[in-house]
Amino acid sequence: MGAVAKTGKAAQQPKVPSRGSGVEVRKTICSICMSRCGIDAYVKDGLIIKIEGTRENPHSKGTLCSKGAAGRQYVYHKDRIRTPLLRKGDRRSERFEPIEWERALDLIANRLSQIKSESGAESVVFYAGYPKWMRPFLKRLALTFGSPNYCTESSTCSRAAAMAAALNYGAMGIPDIEKTRCLLVWSKNPFYSNTSDVRKLLDARERGMKIIEVGPLITPMTAHADIHLRIRPGTSGALALGMARVIIEEELFDLDFVENWSIGFEEYRSYVEAFTLQETERITGVPEELIIRAARLYATTKPAALMTGASPTVHHTNGVQNHRAITALVGLTGNFDQEGGNYVLPPAATGVSNGMVTRQGEFEQPRPWEEMPPRIGEDRYPVWCRMVGEAQSIHLPFQIRSREPYPIRALLGFGMNYRMWPGSDFMRESLEMLDFFVAVDLFMTDTAKMADLVLPACTSFERSELKIYPERHVIWTTPAIEPLGESRSDADIIFEIAGRLVPDDHIMQEGYESCVDWILGPTNLTLDQLKRHPSGYQVQNVQMPPYKKYEKKGFRTPSGKMEFTSLILQDAGLDPLPRYEEPKLSSYGTPQVSRDFPLILTTGARLPMFIHSRTFRLPWSRELRPDPMVDINPFDAQDRDISQGDWVDLCTRRGSIRIKANLTEIVMPGVVNMYHGYPEADVNQLIEPDYLDPISAYPGFKSLLCEVRKP
Repeated sequence: MGAVAKTGKAAQQPKVPSRGSGVEVRKTICSICMSRCGIDAYVKDGLIIKIEGTRENPHSKGTLCSKGAAGRQYVYHKDRIRTPLLRKGDRRSERFEPIEWERALDLIANRLSQIKSESGAESVVFYAGYPKWMRPFLKRLALTFGSPNYCTESSTCSRAAAMAAALNYGAMGIPDIEKTRCLLVWSKNPFYSNTSDVRKLLDARERGMKIIEVGPLITPMTAHADIHLRIRPGTSGALALGMARVIIEEELFDLDFVENWSIGFEEYRSYVEAFTLQETERITGVPEELIIRAARLYATTKPAALMTGASPTVHHTNGVQNHRAITALVGLTGNFDQEGGNYVLPPAATGVSNGMVTRQGEFEQPRPWEEMPPRIGEDRYPVWCRMVGEAQSIHLPFQIRSREPYPIRALLGFGMNYRMWPGSDFMRESLEMLDFFVAVDLFMTDTAKMADLVLPACTSFERSELKIYPERHVIWTTPAIEPLGESRSDADIIFEIAGRLVPDDHIMQEGYESCVDWILGPTNLTLDQLKRHPSGYQVQNVQMPPYKKYEKKGFRTPSGKMEFTSLILQDAGLDPLPRYEEPKLSSYGTPQVSRDFPLILTTGARLPMFIHSRTFRLPWSRELRPDPMVDINPFDAQDRDISQGDWVDLCTRRGSIRIKANLTEIVMPGVVNMYHGYPEADVNQLIEPDYLDPISAYPGFKSLLCEVRKP
């Protein structure tokens, strides 16, 4: 890998209070979201008294968002679970009593082994929600145990977008922001979701980079965009196809790439002919002249890059094909794996691509899928299971109920939130049908209250964790404080269970740190090195892969080329073109429904102080938006005699919730937006459990029909 250079000292004298105060600054990271910003924890007498951002961390550079700034409230919240808890009574009783760790771990091992002997290992599900850092260890545990049913919250997060891009290219490149001249930002708001990336983006903007923003909401990105294409939710595919028609008709596409490195172009060209400017405006609501401007700017400004959100484009019942249409623009314009375009890098660890090479993939896949029973959802979503290395957890409640093709009897869940599922009450009732349910969490959540056994996890301030950043900065954290009560690291819990369940897995039996060293093997980094420098290493002399790797290696698709028509979809009996279809519920597709529910409901957008449900219980975060609210355009509110702050009913065909009205032009007329995560107003309960994309099983969170009424 090359030489490494130290970038920080193990400890610093605190700025306040003065020397001799007994305060020590200890380095760690925030794990509330995926940015993992560096933290300086000021510790006195074993307690955190203050936190600041770590200035020498090259990713966050001393900054903290509102979530990270509330870190002390997160660590010391009254809802923290301090000891293992065993249920007394049935699942609705919510009565628990403390249990010793050894008894709890033995109980897990005995029950899971018993179920394996009775019904097969596939009857046990291993689930990872938030955080994500411990997933390689849980996946290895599941597969070594013999269960193919390792699944995660990525069943509704980033995997469908990655899968859609892989159907086109085999893999998708990341936007080369520092070298691009035009950035097409499609439904992503880094100002709220990835704050540590914003400085890099604004620096590029100041150097003259053009920005085209696509999305139905006005976001902080809108103020920096040269063009904002404000679409009707669920119509991204139509807009992308309409832009493609302009690019092809005006001969702005990359002829060399299309002729030599793609298949299916003629079928694709013929299909996009239907997306005239007039038709695309009718479907999407974007004016013709803006479609033309955006298409020309993206196609003629070289190089150009595409940046998409993890899930907004695929949280629709037509999501995979929409995202395929979007990413097809990259190859069409010759920006795939180009300098300043979308650069393909191998994954290093936990989703980060920076040129470093680790053995995470090899570690977490000890057995091939072909040697195991079918995964949850494999019969209904074969493309998902062919392309994604986990089961499809959105199908979990359906299989629990049907017991086909085999029963699901037990679940070991880390950071699980049943409200992640559409028709969340359907999922809650399904969990009640399990024989054995273990929840590992920081807080006694509503999901944890349903478990037979609850294990207390600890925060990033109380554990050791490896983090590799895009900037090739690597840190192994050490606990800033002792774990609260009897809480333990998720990794320690996994390895304790592995010691009982999979004694023949010699790598896992070596322990947590040994496994991390094994994963890091190709980098020539070791934990012994990292421990000597708690602020982290800046890895030097990384050999970055070349651009246009496809010229020597081809594409990781069945054809070896970029596929405008997907052979994988064709083999599965699905449409190989990135065909646009209306959302299953829309004013055009289901006019009979829209008569009673004329508004489009979109959910799941971010606010800067919330990430899913993780910080709703924190006073600093919650006071910024204390009440659940629905964003509604003033024109729609006036039609319904609704004023700011009124209590209203947000209704779908499935039910209603009572929330407050927030009148704002962030949403366009005809669209309402609801931020998810409020336990007292669970918007996912309004969505049918089977309101799903037929390829990925992703829920249509961002395009369905609703109405807002005064009680």
